[in-house]
Amino acid sequence: MSLSLLKTWRDTTPTSPNVIAWAILALAIGGFGIGTTEFAMMGLLPNVAEGVGVSVPTAGHVISAYALGVVVGAPMLVAIGAKMPRKTLALGLMALFTVGNLLSVMAQDYTTLLITRFIAGLPHGAFFGVAAVLAASLVAPGKRGRAISMVMMGLSVANVLGVPLATFVGQQFGWRWLFILVGIIGVITMVCIALLVPAQKAHPDASLRKELSALRRGQVWLTLLVGVVGFGGFFAVYTYVANTMTDVAGFDSGFLPVIVGLYGLGMVAGSYIGGRMADWSVMGSIYVMMGFIAVILVIYAATVHIQWMALLMIFVIGASGSMLVPSLQTRLLDVSPGAPTLASSLNHSALNMANALGAFAGGLVITWGWGFTAPALVGAVLAVLGLVIALFSGLLDKRSPKNVAH
Repeated sequence: MSLSLLKTWRDTTPTSPNVIAWAILALAIGGFGIGTTEFAMMGLLPNVAEGVGVSVPTAGHVISAYALGVVVGAPMLVAIGAKMPRKTLALGLMALFTVGNLLSVMAQDYTTLLITRFIAGLPHGAFFGVAAVLAASLVAPGKRGRAISMVMMGLSVANVLGVPLATFVGQQFGWRWLFILVGIIGVITMVCIALLVPAQKAHPDASLRKELSALRRGQVWLTLLVGVVGFGGFFAVYTYVANTMTDVAGFDSGFLPVIVGLYGLGMVAGSYIGGRMADWSVMGSIYVMMGFIAVILVIYAATVHIQWMALLMIFVIGASGSMLVPSLQTRLLDVSPGAPTLASSLNHSALNMANALGAFAGGLVITWGWGFTAPALVGAVLAVLGLVIALFSGLLDKRSPKNVAH
């Protein structure tokens, strides 16, 4: 298909199924690149530490720098780009992501690498927020959850394909190749967005002030708090999965790639199911999944010493966490009419804060000598707290339904 025909096809039929499918694929490729750079760093941490001459725990701060970039960048970059057409903003964010990763290739010391990873993290949350709004705008209201889940599918597929590939390449040819590969994915994403995502004019009323108005809505903060607290349980388990599987379940460390792959497959399945659950009932899905996660984590803690149960439960845990994300993302669109991009982007800041909370709480109980199954029980408690917050948010909906757009 020539570029002129492609432009005509894209611009004259912006809501046709083919255009929508290709547009969502283009956005999902960006999610694939982001997921690859975020999670492959964990497997390459010893290589990075040796490459920049620091200890492994110190090199771990490189991952923290990326997460900090996500938390800071989501509100900042969306606010700066408030008046830009969303497609243009998505292109700009992916360009910054690509530059940040290519700068990481050239980092010669620890301090420089910290800075470049922070830069690479800045557009992470903002891109997913803009991509979610773009995808939701292309489909009927009853299909928003599925559209958002397909964008997030890129992140899930990265854990199955991108992370193992990048880890293997990084181990064989040097850790800098991780960032080269991700930089290439970033360039591919920009080309695909430019060619396949329908152009959308900036909203005439869009402004920095209007986007920031989302921060004055209590329901936005409650939804973000559900993500921080409820999703913290998910990360409490994932952070220490290697130690749990080797020390408690008794697997050889060489089997860990299979375990991580099962976890990634669970995320893919969860993203698919979660999108349909969100279209069934946004708040209903959040209630169900918070309760489900709590129960699953208790079962995991009780049965992880049985190897076949450990494998089954790691798949289910991966799925349960991913099932929750489309509903949280859709909920933020509902409670932030007029300012959906910022609220949607903040979801990923919240999830990175959940990562920090879960890792800290899980590490704390391990330090207390409660063993590697204890983080799952802490996670179950966090999931219950997330459910309580969600129920309170739902109660406020019933009292003031006008505050939620449907």
